[in-house]
Amino acid sequence: MAAPLALALIHYPVLDKHGDVITSAVTNLDIHDIARTARTYGVARYYLVTPAAEQVRVVERILAHWQTGSGARYNPDRAEALTLVRVVADVAAALADFAALTHATPLPVLTGARRTDGLSVQACRALREQQPLLLLFGTGWGLADSFFAQNWPVLEPVQGCGDYNHLPVRSAVAIILDRLLAAPSAETA
Repeated sequence: MAAPLALALIHYPVLDKHGDVITSAVTNLDIHDIARTARTYGVARYYLVTPAAEQVRVVERILAHWQTGSGARYNPDRAEALTLVRVVADVAAALADFAALTHATPLPVLTGARRTDGLSVQACRALREQQPLLLLFGTGWGLADSFFAQNWPVLEPVQGCGDYNHLPVRSAVAIILDRLLAAPSAETA
């Protein structure tokens, strides 16, 4: 049986279009859509990683509305998906929380559209047979170089049909989760 999988949406440190390290803004759509995708695919946790106190407060207000406020009564499915969300200041906090949940040491796996190296989906699945994985997704223009200096494994990028490769992070998360976690269809089995 495969180990649990979690994902982290990183807002710092990430890059801007000039390659400078920035803190990107948390967006309402990323909170909702990625939580719903994560719940659909059985992801154990969805971490929003931001050190910005004002953004943490915004996320907490959004979560409260949909989990305990009128939004919970209006859309219980969304409330259920949002139970996966944890807001943390950095990846170390996400790793610690996920380790406490799984009682094992999770392995961070990086993602990035600009990468030309990386593990295949099959190799990533094999890693998951050994230990819990925490997939790290960058906002802005991707994860800062400091992540790649950790020598953590990198998942091969999602490739489209041409040379344009700048998916919204919500789409990249959905595609990667589908490739890693979806049951094989009768056509491909």
